[in-house]
Amino acid sequence: MAEVTNYIDRLVAELCPDGVEYRPLGELLAYEQPTKYLVSSKDYDESYPTPVLTAGKTFILGYTNETEGIYPASEEEPVIIFDDFTTAFKWVEFPFKAKSSAMKMLTLKSGTNSLFKYVYYAMQCIVYNSSDHARQWISKYSNIEIPVPPVEIQEAIVEILDKFTNLEAELEAELEAELEARTLQYEYYRDSLFEALDCPRVPLDSFAKIKNGKTYKEFGAGNIPVYGSGGIMTYVDRSSYDKPTVLIPRKGSLGNLFYLEEPFWNVDTIFYTEIDEEQVIPKFLYYFLKTAHLEDLNTAGGVPSLTQKVLNKVLIPLPSLEEQQRIVDILDRFDTLTTSLSEGLPAELAARRSQYEYYRDQLLSFPRKGENQ
Repeated sequence: MAEVTNYIDRLVAELCPDGVEYRPLGELLAYEQPTKYLVSSKDYDESYPTPVLTAGKTFILGYTNETEGIYPASEEEPVIIFDDFTTAFKWVEFPFKAKSSAMKMLTLKSGTNSLFKYVYYAMQCIVYNSSDHARQWISKYSNIEIPVPPVEIQEAIVEILDKFTNLEAELEAELEAELEARTLQYEYYRDSLFEALDCPRVPLDSFAKIKNGKTYKEFGAGNIPVYGSGGIMTYVDRSSYDKPTVLIPRKGSLGNLFYLEEPFWNVDTIFYTEIDEEQVIPKFLYYFLKTAHLEDLNTAGGVPSLTQKVLNKVLIPLPSLEEQQRIVDILDRFDTLTTSLSEGLPAELAARRSQYEYYRDQLLSFPRKGENQ
């Protein structure tokens, strides 16, 4: 990367020895309100052709079959979508509908002597924290200045950063594919362990009691996690149970199980289990229930739901405690390998992104015209 930086420095010395002109974004970019591109219905479906976008992290909210009011972005005529409240933005090269009226469509003004993709990369270097919940583009953000070197320098920087971005995307795809393969391998081996058991199967309610959750809103803040069907919701100052247990969603994502050994509180969208540990090791139950396809036991026509009556009759293999512990030890090791890879994936990606951001900022740091005179 040092060679690249030196190359850009030589271009700057040759083409703009007195420094680089800085111009406000508002002089470079035109904006359009999203009114005529807003999606009317939230009836999204993966089979529909047109993506519905937000400028935030989610980016694609879903797909719509609406045919009117589609923004005609393309590789030849791209657009930057900009959230007027958060100032998040995305580069878009395909037709779409907009979700929020707070979104602005930014395009390059003619006669600016600038490359649109260069302006986009320069915007990524802006450090801006909006302290008020107000629209930012016209009042503040469009007044922020970015360096505008000669087009030859802009072209070189765009070529470099495009390559870096593509390499990052390829790495992310490779790491995610590796994680998926490891996860499938783990799940296959886990399922095979339980299928091979030659032992009686007994109803869940023969060794465990399924308990409802309760509201937590009258409690104070603390360090006890409150679980719902999606995971931790908040923290309070008291617990409902403090022994090893398996949390089983009552509504929502029915296969989203949790194994806990520390004190917790749970709300009414998720059950906890009081387990007779003389018969079953709680973590053995957790690992088995991960194979039980609880989502297939849904009893509702709308939001997926489970009842105590249905769960109580789920048949659980009951080998000796020694055999249960052996299986738990094996699956713990597999789980650790998979989890470490899962945790390593975002760490590796974060390191790559930090590296990218560092070099990008280096490439886009120019002396302001007149500063060295």
